[in-house]
Amino acid sequence: MAKANMNPRRNPMPAQDPAARARNFFEVATGYTEEMATDEALRCLGCKNMPCVSGCPVNIRISDFIAKVKEGDFEAAYQIISQTSSLPAVCGRVCPQETQCESKCVRGIKGESVGIGRLERFVADWHNAHSDAVPVTAPKNGKRVAVVGSGPSGLTCAGDLAKLGYSVSVFEALHTAGGVLVYGIPEFRLPKDIVKKEVDNLKAMGVEIVTNVIIGKTLTVDELFDMGFMAVFIGSGAGLPNFMGIPGESYKGVYSANEFLTRSNLMKAYREDSDTPVMKGGRVAVVGGGNVAMDAARTALRLGAEKVYVIYRRSMEELPARREEVEHAMEEGIDFRLLNNPVEILGYENPDDRRDPRNGFVTGIKCVKMELGEPDERGRRRPKEIEGSEFVLDVDTVIMSIGTSPNPLIKSTTAGLDVNARGGIIVEENGATTKEGVFAGGDAVTGAATVISAMGAGKVAAKAIDEYLSNK
Repeated sequence: MAKANMNPRRNPMPAQDPAARARNFFEVATGYTEEMATDEALRCLGCKNMPCVSGCPVNIRISDFIAKVKEGDFEAAYQIISQTSSLPAVCGRVCPQETQCESKCVRGIKGESVGIGRLERFVADWHNAHSDAVPVTAPKNGKRVAVVGSGPSGLTCAGDLAKLGYSVSVFEALHTAGGVLVYGIPEFRLPKDIVKKEVDNLKAMGVEIVTNVIIGKTLTVDELFDMGFMAVFIGSGAGLPNFMGIPGESYKGVYSANEFLTRSNLMKAYREDSDTPVMKGGRVAVVGGGNVAMDAARTALRLGAEKVYVIYRRSMEELPARREEVEHAMEEGIDFRLLNNPVEILGYENPDDRRDPRNGFVTGIKCVKMELGEPDERGRRRPKEIEGSEFVLDVDTVIMSIGTSPNPLIKSTTAGLDVNARGGIIVEENGATTKEGVFAGGDAVTGAATVISAMGAGKVAAKAIDEYLSNK
């Protein structure tokens, strides 16, 4: 085996030039070559106690798969990852490894941690490019399970149960499977062909994907049991957008980030032949500082915006988005207006119909400057308004990206299913809800969180469902 690589810095990720990528929807990061992946793998010390694994919500055997990359056996590396992760090509792209597995890496003490996420992405992409193997299907055990939602928690739960021999049907409200992976994350961060490949793998394992079915409206959870399903997993996500409640939010030109990204990502509004209406051009303000805000801002730029602002009421230190996404946004020319908070959206009435303010059009966003005060109960410094600091940004479009909540539809149509004050489904540690035979996980429980944490919840629930039905 080649000599260990003791370079304190990781191999940089190749990427498109910022000026070019800011106007196209091709993937920003282009991925490691075989030589780069092997060289990066040689930076791993192969720690016996594998501290990196403790930071992974799905407990991938990180040192083991990297050892195979060192040897150049990329397929073996993939097989190790796939033992615990159903979506390696996805996780390698969108998971916040820097705060999870990579934050535990010993190499990070005196330099940069091993690029675990970059290696996971490389291995998954190598497998998808070189292998035509069909997933092995387990003998059916005669028991049926329904999964509500085809996002990361639902797909993971379905895959784990299929491996155990269950007949699994996944019910998706939209016309394409993938949940937030297809409607929320832009093509330039996560190509949709990759998501389709992962869904096709589940289909090859015998998982049934049923689209255009809204559980709580088309069918209820109780009706799923009447149809012969013995357990139900709810992984319906958190798709209900939050707004600030400030004047002017009803004007035309004000979007939730969910709507804006869905029109672009799922309904392909960026294509010239698309008939999906969406903002193209003009000046755009995105309110919020999370990953979704970065996605919305960078998508607006690619749709032809002349200027894009990100308005966030705290400082860069508190900005919750991944550093990599923030850096990419800055390279592309996004203007960050930190320590600012919107108080009103300005607009004018449509002269053709003055009776309804929703027929007005955005002309600007009024903000106030903020300063940080004492920490709150979570340790974050509270932003305080600076008196007399109002100013106006001239914009045509405002995109609200201040979080989402679980949709109340399933709760309102399912007796015995308890939720908390935020609308999240109440579960035990194993994902069991207050209704017998019903389990839940992911954003439907926690509110908006990460892809990998949702996958972890799906794995936990799959194990609990198997134990529940084995004893039933």
